[in-house]
Amino acid sequence: MPFLTDRPSLLRLRWWRRVLLLLSGLAALAACPPRLPAASPASAPAGAASPTPTLEEPMSFIMVDIESDGPIPGDYSMISLGAVLVDANLDKTFTTRFRPISDRWVPEALAISGFSREATLAFPDPRGEMERFAAWIRSVCPGKPVFVSDNNGYDWQFVNWYFHHFLGDNPFGYSSQNMGSLYKGMVKDMGRNFKHLRKTVHTHDPLDDARGNAEALLHMIREMGLVVPGWPSSPEPTPAPGPGLEPRPRSGP
Repeated sequence: MPFLTDRPSLLRLRWWRRVLLLLSGLAALAACPPRLPAASPASAPAGAASPTPTLEEPMSFIMVDIESDGPIPGDYSMISLGAVLVDANLDKTFTTRFRPISDRWVPEALAISGFSREATLAFPDPRGEMERFAAWIRSVCPGKPVFVSDNNGYDWQFVNWYFHHFLGDNPFGYSSQNMGSLYKGMVKDMGRNFKHLRKTVHTHDPLDDARGNAEALLHMIREMGLVVPGWPSSPEPTPAPGPGLEPRPRSGP
């Protein structure tokens, strides 16, 4: 096509191409207009802190302690259990014992409970006692039941296994809380423990031990400012003692 070699013709062709490109771009913008950013809500005054989300659902802390005849549930048995609802009075309690579920036991572990193997064989059926425990939890908890213990790695594994094995459900759900970790976070010291806050002597009777731990948690709520959704008031926190102001308690039961 000879006319394409003519310079004015080539210039006109390039000009029309640019016009067509411009028109196609305008058509695309008309079909899909650019999104404008959404209007932001009224901002807080300069320097104001953003609100911290909180759990509004009331929480009912149940302090639990157990004794067993071995290290894991299923192969070994939970022997006894004590529980205390953590409220202002600490007068809502539950305690029970369980007949062994297997032929295996560790004599040293069973000795901590204070019972002989022969004595445990006369204890009540575990299924019925777990049903009683679940009914007690429902009867005393005004809010969501929360499992708390001194050593939840140990206590929780037995209680959770027994609930699911015998009843098919755990009223505490799928999580638990650890007293030691809670206290370490409040005082900001991984080397400290809460056990000096107990009033009831630690005897390895699970109800005594649960009560002592409940007393410690109540102190953390009343004196240290631990906020628990559902409690009638939010206490003013007492500053945690700094290094050197309180002797670090020795580790022990």
